[in-house]
Amino acid sequence: MSEEFEVSWDSPSVGSQDSMPAGNGDIGMNVWVEENGDLLVYISKTDAWDETGRLLKLGRLRVSMTPNVLLRGPFRQTLSMRRGEVAIEAGAAGERVRIAVWCDANRPALHVEAQTDQPVAIAARLELWRTEERVIPKVEMGGFYGFIHAPEPLVEAPDTVVDTADDSVIWYHRNEHSVWAATMEHQGLGTLMASLEDPLLGLTTGARMAGTGFRRIGPCELATEREVTEAVLTVVVHGAQTGSAGEWLAQLREVAAVCERMPLVAARTAHLNWWDAFWQRSYIELAADVEAATVARGYALQRYLLACAGRGRHPIKFNGSIFTMDIVVESENQPRRSFNADYRLWGGHYWFQNTRLLYWPMLAAGDSDLMRPLFAMYAQALPLAQGRTQLYYGHEGAYFPETMAFWGTYANDNYGWNRDGLPIAHVVNGYIRYYWQGGLELVTMMLAYDAYAEDAAFREKTLLPLAEAILAFFDAHYPRDAAGLLHFEPASALETWHEAVNPTPELAGLRHVLTELLACGDGVWPERLTAQWRRMLGELPQVPLDVSDGETRIAAAEQLIGPIMNAENPELYAVFPYPLYAIGSGAEEIGRRTFTARRVKRAVGWQQDGIQAAWLGLAEEAWQDIASRFGTPFGRFPGFYGPNYDWVPDQDHGAAAMMALQSMLLQTRGDAIYVLPAWPSEQPVRFKLHAGRGTTVEAAYEPGRPLRLQVEPAERLKDVVVCCDASER
Repeated sequence: MSEEFEVSWDSPSVGSQDSMPAGNGDIGMNVWVEENGDLLVYISKTDAWDETGRLLKLGRLRVSMTPNVLLRGPFRQTLSMRRGEVAIEAGAAGERVRIAVWCDANRPALHVEAQTDQPVAIAARLELWRTEERVIPKVEMGGFYGFIHAPEPLVEAPDTVVDTADDSVIWYHRNEHSVWAATMEHQGLGTLMASLEDPLLGLTTGARMAGTGFRRIGPCELATEREVTEAVLTVVVHGAQTGSAGEWLAQLREVAAVCERMPLVAARTAHLNWWDAFWQRSYIELAADVEAATVARGYALQRYLLACAGRGRHPIKFNGSIFTMDIVVESENQPRRSFNADYRLWGGHYWFQNTRLLYWPMLAAGDSDLMRPLFAMYAQALPLAQGRTQLYYGHEGAYFPETMAFWGTYANDNYGWNRDGLPIAHVVNGYIRYYWQGGLELVTMMLAYDAYAEDAAFREKTLLPLAEAILAFFDAHYPRDAAGLLHFEPASALETWHEAVNPTPELAGLRHVLTELLACGDGVWPERLTAQWRRMLGELPQVPLDVSDGETRIAAAEQLIGPIMNAENPELYAVFPYPLYAIGSGAEEIGRRTFTARRVKRAVGWQQDGIQAAWLGLAEEAWQDIASRFGTPFGRFPGFYGPNYDWVPDQDHGAAAMMALQSMLLQTRGDAIYVLPAWPSEQPVRFKLHAGRGTTVEAAYEPGRPLRLQVEPAERLKDVVVCCDASER
């Protein structure tokens, strides 16, 4: 990791919207110094769900020094991605202060280390805002998506501060009630409850703040006993479902004791080793001009953000990750509105179309281990999905809603609150009523993960059960036409056409998934499944094509019904994520004509133009998309984007650009490894990326010079197809 990708500021920040992110994969921090000289840290966790299924901040830490040396002399705040820490230095010679804020890569603890030239008094105060029950006002209900139209008002529960007997501050949020049971009953799933567990009830998330030389001077505040020149403050975070608050408290103290047994020097060394190994996995370096440097830094920052949030119990949230902040929203059509750091537009549910984009780029980066929480969430929700399929439709298999609570149910707003006269299976929200193709992309991602990751148990325990159930749903749910082919109606073409016949995402997805599964060879899967999959493949209609003006293009569906409702290009799902018309297919030209004629052309949020351009070998179009994305940050930190369609920081915006850049440099189709398949010939680059089957590709390209290429293992060199070699130009 090059030091050039560090982010540095020479002045304090206005507020959390100008913060720097740090994290250890499960615990996150927003770090900033306010103009009054106080250091502030928002603390978050990937599974800190409240009783409504909303992902909360744990709290805010404020560190003050007397005298206030952070306001004396030159100021510098630096995010070092290489070290996984935020460093702050201030003061004139002889009265300098140095602060390092880092979240241990191997333990559930964050540390604030301070060193000063002159003795100072240090105070650390926990700041909570959920201090009493509060009825949620209408303006904030977008953060409680799923309950916007609930018949009863929502009430926010307060946090609890523990009256400790030692010099520590302990606090937590505990779910004494839960929306799970009522949601299950409302969606007609009450008979499944006996075999499932409420994932929210009793969930308790909180922390313990303590430090050597600090004493407790109030329920939420610690202070040094005297003026010091060195101090370390440690916050240990813990979350668990327990039968009582006392049981959770005992667990927290044990976790803290384990953390404290590790000397800080040893913990820091192991922390630095983790980040060093992470950055050694892969890299992309560009150095032609300011735009290229912005792209290279944007790529590294987005990869860093994914690493900071990608190792928890649950997947990364597309709408803010664990780095949400206080935001003021202003627009011409709406009055000025202020939201605290708990708020995220679209609430706590996972939207597969958005979530997937965070995970695709982890493969080429060599970070496939970060994908496990995504697959685990769907694997854990599989029993509910199978039971729901039987209750709703009376057949086998499983489907997952496009917008889904982490345990598998619909958002109640989507399912519909008024069920009078409606069949149990009817989903009121037309955007997602028939939006089930995400299951096919999930299997596609799992097949790719299986090719990249060294995970021996994954195929049998995760991939096979999910693939079997998802394909069984499509097999059983749809009828056959007079020719014996599957007929997808009623169906939708993503969210853009709520009604369609034989939509391309489903047809392309099924064709790709079935072909890839069967390509694994005999004996890999049970024979009963391979026989079923061969039959299904033979019953599958071709992807619909449109012939006009003498040119053939991919169509969004065989038939589109009703108005356009969203800004997607369903036809291009046959390029990405299902590469039937991408590089290596032999049908790229049809894909390119389709891309050129696409209705929606945007480089923002969850739009995937840049990825599709790269998968079609369109270098200029892909580069423009990436440069536009990485060049439009939100606020002071250059790796935060949004709100766009969702919230800040918008993880889709950066992750889509990240994958597009990788795809310009390297793509795989079967055994073939395409190097520089969509790369601008005038742009120098150095990179190391992963190609599956334990393969890494390192290359250095400069215009007018031969391509330098190293492939490990060397036997994979025979599979390489160089698409942009300067020696041949």
